[in-house]
Amino acid sequence: MGQIALEGMEFFAYHGHFDEEQKIGNKYSIDVTIEADLSAPASSDSLRDTIDYGDVYQMVNAVMKKKHRLLEHVGHEIIASVKAKFKHIEKINVVVSKFNPPIGGVCHKAKVVLEEVF
Repeated sequence: MGQIALEGMEFFAYHGHFDEEQKIGNKYSIDVTIEADLSAPASSDSLRDTIDYGDVYQMVNAVMKKKHRLLEHVGHEIIASVKAKFKHIEKINVVVSKFNPPIGGVCHKAKVVLEEVF
């Protein structure tokens, strides 16, 4: 078992419950950690045997380009996309953070953590 992770991916996107958030946008950070059996790529040294983190980034990027109301839904869409392509993963953890959320006070970021075990 091993992990492949992408940490601190940053996007400017248009997610949010309030209509204004979907118009003006905000900065987001995404972390994805995937657990899978990495023994095959460890011995073969071949990209085709592993989870290509370039592909994972492109999946996250595609989700972030669509508007969503909730951070939970963003995380769910990322998990569904990754799982659809990489069937052999055993666990995925996704952290979706929104910088300076509109809560009426000072808050550096709000975040949602989703995890699925397959």
